[in-house]
Amino acid sequence: MDASELDDLVAWWETANYLTVAQIYLQENPLLREPLAPAHIKPRLLGHWGTSPGLNLVYAQLNRLIRRTDAAVLNITGPGHGGPAIVANTYMEGTWSEVYPEVGRDLDGLRRLVRQFSTPGGIPSHVSVPVPGSIHEGGELGYALVHAFGAAFDNPDLIVACTVGDGEAETGPLEGSWKGVRFLDPRRDGAVLPILHLNENKISGPTVLGRVPDEEVHALLRAHGWAPAEVAGDDPREVHALFASALDAAYDEIRAIQQVARAGAHAGGRSGSGLPRWPAIVLRTPKGWSGPKVVDGKPVEGTFRAHQVPLPNVRENPEHLAQLEAWMRGYRPQARFDEHGRLIPELAALSPRGDRRLGSTPYANGGRLLRDLDLPDYGRYAVDVPGPAATRAESTRRLGELLRDLYARTETTRDFRLFCPDETNSNRLGAVFEVSERELEEARPEDEKIGPGGRVMEVLSEHLCQGWLEGYLLTGRHGMFATYEAFAMVSASMAIQHTKWLEGARRLAWRAPVSSLNVLLTSTCWRNDHNGFSHQGPGLIDTMISMSGDVVRVYLPPDANCLLSVADHCLRSRDYVNLIVIDKQPQLQYLGLDAARAHCAAGAGTWGWAGTEGGAADGAREPDVVLACIGDVPSLETVAAAWLLRRHVPELRVRVVNVVDLLALTPPPLHPHSMSDERFVELFGTEVDVVTAFHGYARALHQVLHGRPNAARFHVHGFNEQGTTTTPFDMVVLNEMSRYHLVLDALRRARRVPAGAAALERLCATQLTRHRAYVREHLEDMPEIRDWVWSD
Repeated sequence: MDASELDDLVAWWETANYLTVAQIYLQENPLLREPLAPAHIKPRLLGHWGTSPGLNLVYAQLNRLIRRTDAAVLNITGPGHGGPAIVANTYMEGTWSEVYPEVGRDLDGLRRLVRQFSTPGGIPSHVSVPVPGSIHEGGELGYALVHAFGAAFDNPDLIVACTVGDGEAETGPLEGSWKGVRFLDPRRDGAVLPILHLNENKISGPTVLGRVPDEEVHALLRAHGWAPAEVAGDDPREVHALFASALDAAYDEIRAIQQVARAGAHAGGRSGSGLPRWPAIVLRTPKGWSGPKVVDGKPVEGTFRAHQVPLPNVRENPEHLAQLEAWMRGYRPQARFDEHGRLIPELAALSPRGDRRLGSTPYANGGRLLRDLDLPDYGRYAVDVPGPAATRAESTRRLGELLRDLYARTETTRDFRLFCPDETNSNRLGAVFEVSERELEEARPEDEKIGPGGRVMEVLSEHLCQGWLEGYLLTGRHGMFATYEAFAMVSASMAIQHTKWLEGARRLAWRAPVSSLNVLLTSTCWRNDHNGFSHQGPGLIDTMISMSGDVVRVYLPPDANCLLSVADHCLRSRDYVNLIVIDKQPQLQYLGLDAARAHCAAGAGTWGWAGTEGGAADGAREPDVVLACIGDVPSLETVAAAWLLRRHVPELRVRVVNVVDLLALTPPPLHPHSMSDERFVELFGTEVDVVTAFHGYARALHQVLHGRPNAARFHVHGFNEQGTTTTPFDMVVLNEMSRYHLVLDALRRARRVPAGAAALERLCATQLTRHRAYVREHLEDMPEIRDWVWSD
């Protein structure tokens, strides 16, 4: 790199630094065309300066790499609060003004640019959905590198540069993310280039890796399979020259690994395990590099004081104001912009062109690349249901067969993957292994269904599975995350952040819709025959129903055919987070294929075959009691309760309602799926009590129903935090959701006391007593429970 090219890199970097500082501080006078005055300063100073100079360096260097190689590069920013840096660069390259034409490339546009940052009606302080070129919500740290791997899978031409801050490197998800290199196939995947940015400080103290000696940081990365190169210093020209050299070498090594692998030969640069050592860069620069060195007699540059706003009182303190003006003029804005406020041509020429720009790459707006998923007809996997509640099947196994054929149909397009924490077989989805192996680059001869190039992604980390899928979706592909229900809470915060991302994207016309995040929760709280209390927790339902109704959907299909219908719908949908909850164990089947289609399309319906309301002539009167069920095990217990009522108190008018789409119960207009008041009354009446068996916590259903007329008449039996390693029926007994508890509640809530009610109450009490003794003696449920099926 000659001196002229180095001058250009430093000039771009200084200009980006200037615009970063301007966004944090200024509301007027964006190019300092007049002396800086307190009136030019924002009333509230928000933003993060400390990490921004390093991010500006990385952006400038990636621009150079793209111009030199014409590579497709996606830039992911882990230190997400360095938002003003990425905004500055996307403005300089022209993408920001293309996406937001009101922020033009002139003096008025610069004024709008600085005023919009962290102000009402403007943009957030961190890298987030309004920022072109981003697929990563930077507010919550930990997910940058896992998203980078998700983006690289099945994108063979893509290089994902991921800056990891040393604060973020302290988080659990990020620490686990380094292992992603073991799942990267150089033949068919793109490459991930981590840039570990160590500036030693976070908001109020030192970082762990920032204080660790170089050799220990390098040893950590080497142990994970990386080949790190060090770039360190505080002289801009020297650091830029070193980084350019390291980046060129990393690019050459990436292409060499891929070329050798794609030619079918052994790759060079192998680790002791036989894998290629992918390059990584460790960048050490001072916190707040090139900013104020001392403020009020205290050191700032290189310390935690540079993390956010290094000069906090510029409106009130003339000395701080003078320091700010000197700092900003040191970047020479008068030499970087012309008289109209436009970036000078020499600097503008340093940006790549068109969609090669980091802010304009379609990989960061994955809906532009998204193709419809080639789904098979789900009717081919339907369960034959000659009569309701008379046959059993493992519902998720049928879904596994559908996913198997989906894998086969996408072998060429490679735009679908299943992600699961070592539980694909356990969750009865193992049919996918008939056509695809688990991906792991370190396969051995004795392994089963494991090998390089597999597209079933298993790793014992919910964060990695969900994060990989999010990166995969946001770059234009499709997928599903299947996990044990209780442990989905490990990545619940990640799901919240993705939901917020989608909600924000919906408000941006330039963000093309992406495939939905589909989460299958199985091995549920009601079926833990060999697991304990730790495996019992339906809390993700509570978490997700609190999020935006425009984005979140929660489905609880009662059987296999309903599951197939729901899964088909979810896999075709865009811009949602779809939660699908159903257990993997053999369960009774209720609806044939056509009935399941209609039932799922409606979201809820009356199961007339289970109730005792009588014929159409009686339909005008409300029933004596409604039994409602939401979820597979609740449906079983409700149908069994209805059967007991039919047999013992046949004159009692009982209506059975099954709900598949949980949020259809919310009052309009809170959710797009909210059923009308008329439909709600048609199902549940107006005054009659509703004894409800619900898969999750009762409070969650009460939250959903809040606002419906007379919602207090819903009496919810749900998961009550009672559990252990026990039988399936003992679980519903412990939580008072058994058929006997539902019958007792129905008799208590019914409008009238039917003949035979007392005898039925005694029967229920006797059966509960028998059950407790039986399971402790025989270690399984009573035969009349275990083998129960519907009979007229």
